[in-house]
Amino acid sequence: MTLKVKIYSDYVCPFCFLAEQPLEEAIKGKDVEVEWMPFELRPAPNPTLRPEENYLQTTWAQSVYPMAKNMGIDIVLPDVSPQPHTHLAFEGFQYAKANGKATAYNDRMLRAFFQEGLDIGNVDILTALAGEIGLDQEEYRSALETRKYKEAHQKALRHAYEEANITAVPTFVIGETAIAGIHPKEKIEQIIEEELKKQKPQVLFEGIACGIDGFC
Repeated sequence: MTLKVKIYSDYVCPFCFLAEQPLEEAIKGKDVEVEWMPFELRPAPNPTLRPEENYLQTTWAQSVYPMAKNMGIDIVLPDVSPQPHTHLAFEGFQYAKANGKATAYNDRMLRAFFQEGLDIGNVDILTALAGEIGLDQEEYRSALETRKYKEAHQKALRHAYEEANITAVPTFVIGETAIAGIHPKEKIEQIIEEELKKQKPQVLFEGIACGIDGFC
């Protein structure tokens, strides 16, 4: 049976971007289905962070940059100030999901923000990025401007906040096991193997049956 893995993330969370690599390495060659789940750290009208202020400067200097260097991943603190709200990017994600491009879209948004410093709250930029992964730009822009997927996104947020009780990102729900934060691929592989074992059918050897030992 295919093991389902859900990853709750926000496009302005650098640790969500860094967590992609060990996850991809851990699931390679395994019967795993990955589903990206929206989560907004600072939904509107809450103010977003400013990269020039002390909090982000300190966090990046002490945590993000050393971790990225150790992992061999290029990353930059975007100078978009204030940082964008991500509801439009996530409504675009719902469009991408409906068109079979959810994973590619998620990856493109994270790379656009954390490697190219693009404003992923800007409809023009979002539309261009959607086109790069093969989505229809006209349809995509229309979906954002008409807020076609607003309710779908809000439903996803309600699930994250109220049903799944997510309080931090990235959070991985691997089968029945939930872990938050960045973990090495070995840790993720271990959990995947344990969860896959749980899914194997249990055979009760009761009664009479034919076996591979030659009986019957």
